[in-house]
Formats: sequence, structure tokens, C-alpha cells
Amino acid sequence: MVKVIDPKTTTRAMAFELWMKAPNPMVTFFKTMDVTNLIKVSRKHGYKFNMLLDYCIGKAAVNIKEFYVLPVGDKLMEYDSIAVNTIVKNKNGEVSSCDISYSADLSVFNQEYLECTAKVAESCTDRDLSENSMVIGTSAVIETELDGIVGMNSGIYNNPFVFWGRYRKKLFRYYLPVSFQFHHTQMDGEHAGRFLENLQKAINNLM
Repeated sequence: MVKVIDPKTTTRAMAFELWMKAPNPMVTFFKTMDVTNLIKVSRKHGYKFNMLLDYCIGKAAVNIKEFYVLPVGDKLMEYDSIAVNTIVKNKNGEVSSCDISYSADLSVFNQEYLECTAKVAESCTDRDLSENSMVIGTSAVIETELDGIVGMNSGIYNNPFVFWGRYRKKLFRYYLPVSFQFHHTQMDGEHAGRFLENLQKAINNLM
């Protein structure tokens, strides 16, 4: 469920005034994650690496209240659920978009991920949950190692976004640089930093 809210009644009132009409309200943080545990869980249980990372992204965000508000157009919207978007290579060799509802139950999240990405790949039709959920975008460029990515600032798509490339092996551990882009109206650096710390904890504690 989503509704329009009055920014003045929220903790984002000042941010709304400062950043809604700023020429570049998007902020990008870069952080290198230790994804060794994700590799282990993926190999042991046969889970897709990107699915596990998407799940951890949802888990890292779900208890941060700023993730439930989002500037859309000139309004501030409030949601009661979170979804994680993933990019799917479809049967035509192009890319389609697929939103997955976040569930704390990994098996439930994995089932929806597998079923929905398969349908999107076959139909070449995007699955969009943005009318009911605050969607965290993701983009994985696994063809190469990346140090960071800065997304576009169109003023149309203001959702938070996590980018990554191919993970790297150093000695006996695996590392993945990620970029986290967010709209300053939605959250401040403190909230973004907490999200990234939560993400590392979610990765470390998975299963």
C-alpha cells in the first residue's frame, strides 16, 4: 500500500525543502563488501549468488524507516512494504526488470525470485511492484570487475539503487565493491551508512 504524505509531518521535512528541487539530489556511497559467506552459502545450497545478495539488501533495509518513504514527482510517498528489483536477461537477449517482494523467509524469497525472473525472461515483460512497494533497484554487471558505478540522475527514478560488478578473490576470501545511490530527500548519509553496515551483517550472518 502507498499513500501521499505531508513532508512537514515527517522527519524528512527539511530534507524535502532542501533537496527536492536541487539540480543533483542523488548521493552515491562506495563500499567493498566481504561476500565470502554468500559464496559458501551459494555453493553449498545451490542458491544463485545475486538472489542471495538481493535478499540481504532487503534485509538490510527493512528496519530503516527512511526506506519506506520516497520522493515521486513533487510528492513524498509512504509505503508499507519493500521490494528488491533485479535485472533479467530475457529470451530475446535484451534486459527486462523484475521486482521481488522482500520476505524475511529466504525460501519464500528464493521461490518468488526463481518463478518471477523465469516468467519475465520468457515473456520479456517487466514485473513492476512500485505501486505498492518501495523498490530498491539493483544492477549487476558481472562481465567485469568494477570499482564503482554512478547512476543517472533523471529526476524521474528516485529509488535507492545498489550496483555491483564481478566479485574478486584475495587469498581465501571474496570481495565485492558496491555502489549505493540514494535521493537525499529520502535519507541522509547516516541512514545510508547504517544500511551498508546492515548489509555486511546480513551477508555475514546468512544461514
